[in-house]
Amino acid sequence: MTNPEALRKFEVTCSSCNLREMCLPGGVCLDELQRVENIVYARRRVKRGEALFKAGDDFNAVYAIRSGFFKTSLIDDEGREQVTGFFMGGELLGMDGVGSGHYNGHAIALEDSEVCVMPFSLVEQISREVPSLQRHLHSVLAREIVRDHGVMMLLGSMRAEERLATFLINLSRRFVRRGYSSSDFHLRMTREEIGSYLGLKLETVSRLFSSFQKDGLIEVQQKHVRIHDIAGLERLLAPRH
Repeated sequence: MTNPEALRKFEVTCSSCNLREMCLPGGVCLDELQRVENIVYARRRVKRGEALFKAGDDFNAVYAIRSGFFKTSLIDDEGREQVTGFFMGGELLGMDGVGSGHYNGHAIALEDSEVCVMPFSLVEQISREVPSLQRHLHSVLAREIVRDHGVMMLLGSMRAEERLATFLINLSRRFVRRGYSSSDFHLRMTREEIGSYLGLKLETVSRLFSSFQKDGLIEVQQKHVRIHDIAGLERLLAPRH
């Protein structure tokens, strides 16, 4: 739930934000952008390990990640965590609450982060007045559905090495969109969290990292990954005859 003390009203600057094209205002023309900027109520800082929201909290806002990294997860009745996604700058959190009126999972910061708080009542109001925002909102919701289907395919039909290769390729492409290196990045999540997301045991994830390194595909030093052969990772995904 949004903590008023953690919010600070600010002069909204969506138009100058370098993540705007990936965020909710991304589909809006410059003439309408000033109006759309009003949906951002405040910015909130979230410390590493802190929950932005928890499963069951009332859904009242969508959050755009301005900086930092988050994981989303579900906790079962026995207290076991299932990681459902990893999110970085320019991506939205909380969209899963649109239909049910409450957040369906937890969103935890994997490093000190900052989010833009967008009350959903304002999003709805302004999207009715700005058709391009409404279209983009529908696009974002559709993207979430596609992402969920992609995860199901990942867990349902891929071999272990395909899952990890897909994960690394996906991260690489997302970093490139943000102007970062495609081949040299720091993993914010633990190998255990990667395993939870990919449906693999921790030992399997560690073995695959070692195997990829031995084959010259990547170089790993703790959480730092350098991809040496992106084409080699992609070949792991090629259909076998």
